Amino acid sequence: MVLEILKRSMIGIAFGGICTFIALTIMMLNEFDATVTEVWQNMGASMLLGIYFGISSLIFGSSGSNIIKKSLIHFALSYSIWLIIASIVGWVPLSIKAVLWSTLVFILIYILNWFGWYSYFKKIETVLNNHLQKHK
Repeated sequence: MVLEILKRSMIGIAFGGICTFIALTIMMLNEFDATVTEVWQNMGASMLLGIYFGISSLIFGSSGSNIIKKSLIHFALSYSIWLIIASIVGWVPLSIKAVLWSTLVFILIYILNWFGWYSYFKKIETVLNNHLQKHK
């Protein structure tokens, strides 16, 4: 389990680094200057979120409760951690309008991601079941 957490953390850091590189590329192309402190803070936040999202997917691996319950727990944790980090770094200003708007965007992205993975695993399930039926 410890190795799996380390592996997922490293993958999360890699995704955070890629997101930071994309953001820096956009900034460079638009000739936007930032201080080293700003870049450092945003990159650190991206990596922390990457680590969280890498590890939090373990919620779906445990057996027992149903997918809706796991999804609700994952969503609540993900939103809370994202909002805390995003507000500390300044990605989301602490105003009602900004928090509501970013919440709606977060929910939309979360739902699209959830249905994407759900559809993917349903397709894998169908393929595996068809394969098993052929080889009975």
